Amino acid sequence: MQLSLPSLLLLLLLAALSPPATSHYSSSTSSPSSVSSSASEWRPARATYYAATNPRDEVGGACGYGDLVKSGYGMATVGLSETLFERGQICGACFELRCVDDLRWCIPGTSIILTATNFCAPNYGFDPDGGGHCNPPNKHFVLPIEAFGKIAIWKAGNMPVQYRRINCRREGSIRFTIDGGGIFISVLITNVAGSGDISAVKVKGSRTGWLPMGRNWGQNWHINADLKNQALSFEVTASDRSTVTAYNVAPRNWDYGQTFEGKQFETP
Repeated sequence: MQLSLPSLLLLLLLAALSPPATSHYSSSTSSPSSVSSSASEWRPARATYYAATNPRDEVGGACGYGDLVKSGYGMATVGLSETLFERGQICGACFELRCVDDLRWCIPGTSIILTATNFCAPNYGFDPDGGGHCNPPNKHFVLPIEAFGKIAIWKAGNMPVQYRRINCRREGSIRFTIDGGGIFISVLITNVAGSGDISAVKVKGSRTGWLPMGRNWGQNWHINADLKNQALSFEVTASDRSTVTAYNVAPRNWDYGQTFEGKQFETP
């Protein structure tokens, strides 16, 4: 069909006025979040495992999540080398790993989804190719043996793998565990869906405006403010810039050591 000149000019004008598409956006309520296509490409790395010899080995980690089973992460977790760990900013992010390039040890057609909960410290007594698995510039993953066994036979040892960032899917809502004392308040944020890792947090008392919190370590955020006897609301911004605002998460009579649930990021 051939368009007349006026019709063609009208179409060109409408195209010029149309707003450009964007891949990220923020909202004061739950907003869909996604890992960018470049971040989700398969990339090369290596992986080893550790074997938990007693229940204490399942607890802790450089992200501050404490007991990983009680926090809801179980053994589907991973420690990251310095190049990947980003000084703890990556805590809570999800990765998919698959075994490659070794027909003797890989379990074909398998992959595993893991949450970043720990740091694999470098060992500068060895060079990166001679035992310093987690030294820069190596991209290295350290898995519980239960997770490693999903993609490779445990005797494999230091295995070549491929990894990619993916969206986290969580059961339930974001959890806020409040700790501290006096005017010092520390909040551990867990069970975050979407991109999983957090870039900024604000807190609001029922008698205050929004107050920015600082990253203490991992996903522990802190502030010096007198917020006792006030209901607490939280604004959580993920690394992909999506934002969730959860009002009145903690009631006015909250106390240190308690955990409360707020809204959750939506995932496509």
